Amino acid sequence: MCVDLHTHSIFSDGTATPAELIAMASKCHLSGLALTDHDTVEGVAEFLRAGQQEKLTVISGLEISTRHRETSLHMLGYGFDPHHPEFLAWLDTLQQGRILRNTEILEKLGKLGLDIDSKEIEDLSGCGQTGRPHFARLLVNKGYVKTMNSAFTHYLGKNKPAWCPRFSYTAAESIAIIHKAGGLAVLAHPGQLDPSGRIHSQLIYELKEHHLDGVEVFHPSHTRKMQKKLNQLAVKHDLLITGGSDFHGQHPAAVLAGCEHTLCPPDSIMIELQKRLNPGKNKNPANAL
Repeated sequence: MCVDLHTHSIFSDGTATPAELIAMASKCHLSGLALTDHDTVEGVAEFLRAGQQEKLTVISGLEISTRHRETSLHMLGYGFDPHHPEFLAWLDTLQQGRILRNTEILEKLGKLGLDIDSKEIEDLSGCGQTGRPHFARLLVNKGYVKTMNSAFTHYLGKNKPAWCPRFSYTAAESIAIIHKAGGLAVLAHPGQLDPSGRIHSQLIYELKEHHLDGVEVFHPSHTRKMQKKLNQLAVKHDLLITGGSDFHGQHPAAVLAGCEHTLCPPDSIMIELQKRLNPGKNKNPANAL
């Protein structure tokens, strides 16, 4: 059976509620699911409740934008305490950085003659964290571009006319706070950082020195060749292997892993994840972590 440990809800840049994700996973007969919204845990409580009701193995998660040296990368956190006070305060700083960047993006789009205001973005976002994908959707909805990809290519991508940087912690800081909240830290979709794979060996070695716990091997952007190389690096450094669809409800993945999707991270991943979260305990995954 398959698991999907990389999904997004309406609390970041997804289009499904946490409960709807659970229903989809159950319909597709997945054996495990994680919610990994960007820089927020707002949807985790609903997600865990729905998972328990559906008797589906679920786990708390999130995806954090970080940096290591000159590289921007994403870190996945799993199994942490979503009520940990210091962790929540740490996330609040990231969220304030998002708010500041959104204001700057609006200003730049306005100067480019694109009529978008904050109320339209708030209405589209609905709840949780607002990010560039919301701007991209609105640009599509208003006919300024034909696709979300075009929105990033012409306006929102790095170094494009409406691009704005935002505050981020280092990868080492992100790993440390995830650990402090009781979780595990996993490098997200490293194949997107460098499709050639040249940087992966050194990057993973350096992050392991900062106590990285795992690598996302299974991802829609990873070829079989890339999966094989990342798997070898994970084994070499005794790192947890994870994977997921990166489901948003649209690009880049329109379906969950294992649900009309060729990607099928094995359920052994969830079992190993729990073992590492609970060393010394030999039991099946609980319904909520």
